[in-house]
Amino acid sequence: MIHSLPCVIFAGGKSSRMGEDKALLPFASFPTLTEYQYSRVSKLFKHVYISCKESNKFSFDANFIEDKDLDLYAPTAGFATVFETLEDDNFFALSVDAPFIDEDVISKLIQEDTEEFDATIAKTQEGIQPLCGIYHRSLEPKFRKMIQEDNHKLGFLLKKSHTHYCYFNNTKAFLNMNHPKDYRKALSLIENY
Repeated sequence: MIHSLPCVIFAGGKSSRMGEDKALLPFASFPTLTEYQYSRVSKLFKHVYISCKESNKFSFDANFIEDKDLDLYAPTAGFATVFETLEDDNFFALSVDAPFIDEDVISKLIQEDTEEFDATIAKTQEGIQPLCGIYHRSLEPKFRKMIQEDNHKLGFLLKKSHTHYCYFNNTKAFLNMNHPKDYRKALSLIENY
């Protein structure tokens, strides 16, 4: 099923724990993790965008949304620009470094989301997954306020909003590549995926 809700892949982080830009790491048969994610989720969503600092670092064609605030390396900068750019009231947010979020996870989140919520976010026994879920335009003013107050914790925003948490038992799907060891693990898993 192709979802009409737009999907935004967030690839504008600093990757300080990885030691290099994880968005540009090779993955599966693709030159970069970002291209892998874009190709994969384009089969699930009608419209896919990539939130980033600068699109010229990528060597493939896609719908890029460049952060307005280039000095701020936090998802809040990306969210504010995405809301400003897209006409849609809701969008699916996905981290570039979560390549195992599959169709089942995405469909469950979309099914459980309603207009009464500000966000519908994945949660596992390891905690909430703020960059896997649906964000509503009702949060746009809160993102702007957070930027003004230099507060960039998505968990804080979600706690203070009408957030619906969708629980998942399978933690493997939510493997994030924050450190080199996570990247190596993901590479070994993708071979058998």
